[in-house]
Amino acid sequence: MIFRALSCFLFLLVTLPVIRASAALPLGDGEHLTYRVSWAIVPGAGEIKIDARHAGTNEDRLVITSSTRTRGLAKLLLPFQAQAESTFDLESGHLLALHEKAITRAKPTEHRVTFDYNKREAAYLSHVPPAPARSLPIPSGDPVDLIMALLQTRTWNLKPGEKRDALVLFDDDFYELTIHATGYESVRTPVGTFNALVLEPRMDKTAPKGMFKRGSTVRVWIAQDDHRLPVRFEVEFKIGTGTATLEAYRPPTAAAAGNKK
Repeated sequence: MIFRALSCFLFLLVTLPVIRASAALPLGDGEHLTYRVSWAIVPGAGEIKIDARHAGTNEDRLVITSSTRTRGLAKLLLPFQAQAESTFDLESGHLLALHEKAITRAKPTEHRVTFDYNKREAAYLSHVPPAPARSLPIPSGDPVDLIMALLQTRTWNLKPGEKRDALVLFDDDFYELTIHATGYESVRTPVGTFNALVLEPRMDKTAPKGMFKRGSTVRVWIAQDDHRLPVRFEVEFKIGTGTATLEAYRPPTAAAAGNKK
């Protein structure tokens, strides 16, 4: 549960909420982030890797992929691995398709979602287990997964006390979230120590559901520097807290090339 929530949150976090047409996307071509996952007293419980690359006939798409897996003792207790791929249109900033698959304790799942913004519908198709395609009405806003949503906050420039709405898709259900900026904290990671803005997604506008109904709390720390990286994510459950801390980072290809000049 914790690892699935963290992976969803981190892949939903690089993509986020209410992305407007022509809005800046959360990642750039060639950008890479690696997170070390800890759970309760298990420090090396897993890892999450996120990559972005241009694709499409005219490189008019941005594909963001993430992979999550448990390792060490956590892998023995809870074998889990997941992959997700989000495809964005570079011109409009819209999420076009989302493909996710996972294996938990040898039980596989896989589904794909495609979005029709003219009809305000999403086509949801479960491949494993197989099931007929379903149409999901899209609420107001432009949907993304939670990791993308949280990552998108890099471009918002929120200040403590401010908030902004986000539309996030979890599996086959849309969540209308409000992301609150609660304050600043110092965060120490393997790639440095950062002054970070703390963000907390909440369900203010609708009745809590899913992990929010069960009392779970989610937080993300956004570094207040030029890169504005999400340096830490945290999902708190009654059975323990899962934390993802930034372990390695590679800037976008254009930025890296510019730094060499």
